Amino acid sequence: MGGLPHALRDGDQFEARMNGRRPAVFLDYDGTLTPIVDRPQDAVISDTMRNTVRRLAQRTTVCVVSGRDRSVVAEWLAIDGLVVAGSHGFDIAGDIRGQARGGNDGKRIQHHAVTGFEDLLATITERLRSQLAAAPGAAVEPKRFSVAVHYRLVDAAHRPLVTRVVDGLLAAYPDEIKITPGKMVYEIQPKVDWDKGRAVLYLRHALGVDGPEYVSLYLGDDITDEDAFQALKQPVNGIGVIVADISDPEVAGRATAADFVLGSMGEVEQFLNMLA
Repeated sequence: MGGLPHALRDGDQFEARMNGRRPAVFLDYDGTLTPIVDRPQDAVISDTMRNTVRRLAQRTTVCVVSGRDRSVVAEWLAIDGLVVAGSHGFDIAGDIRGQARGGNDGKRIQHHAVTGFEDLLATITERLRSQLAAAPGAAVEPKRFSVAVHYRLVDAAHRPLVTRVVDGLLAAYPDEIKITPGKMVYEIQPKVDWDKGRAVLYLRHALGVDGPEYVSLYLGDDITDEDAFQALKQPVNGIGVIVADISDPEVAGRATAADFVLGSMGEVEQFLNMLA
């Protein structure tokens, strides 16, 4: 990651990759549009970032692809016509009528990659709440198509318990669920062949922005975003931008499929304003 060109400072390289094509922009939420916070419910987008995303969405296709519930992200963003994919792409919906979408006005997007897992996820949620009661600070976040276990506020002595509980779930339901680790969070999802990368590819086609005159950009910061970075490699020929502080040697040494880097939320906002 430390050797990646910077999406702003190395603007000539970025412009060369754009090659005069119109951008279709896909954005992660936490860690990209908002800072990572201790409590999930505090990750509310700032007014300036919201205005930046709104301004860009008035000019080209913009989609948000988040690990959070789609309805929560859509409410926090409060941008008419924005397409939002929640639960790491398992739940996609949006209305692009009235927006400048290169001839796609009037089109509605709706796709659920998985259904029929509601009872299982409810059972897993209750099991997590019961077993993690002994780990103060652990937060169980039920979503429509997944469950997240946040342990940022759990002290070091109790974090092994969180891992054991999550591993126990995987052992109990090996054919039904998969677990993806993130930044102080475990995402528990139905075990189907779907992720942020597949969600981006689906959206490119559904929105009509997969032609040679377009270039797909994806901005994200976490492990789950690597699926999207990888999906935009050849032959798709998109551009992945990872949001990471590469002044941290541990971060700089991490492998990534992204093509460029931005170092902060401020740089993300500046970059999106530049695109607009």
